[in-house]
Amino acid sequence: MAKGRVRFYSDRCKACELCIKFCPKGALGLDKKNINALGYHPATVVDPERCTGCGTCALMCPDLVIEVERE
Repeated sequence: MAKGRVRFYSDRCKACELCIKFCPKGALGLDKKNINALGYHPATVVDPERCTGCGTCALMCPDLVIEVERE
């Protein structure tokens, strides 16, 4: 199975959770340990082994916070 690498620009994330809701593999979640410059818990990859690099998360993000690379 293809693997992906997801990078978040966490300081721009508004924690709308659209990326999390639309991730077909359930690889994303909110980072409950950190708060970004906007005062939110930003989205992050919580299970990198599940990520296939499909890019759905990046397409759903209204603030262009996510970049996806496919391995």
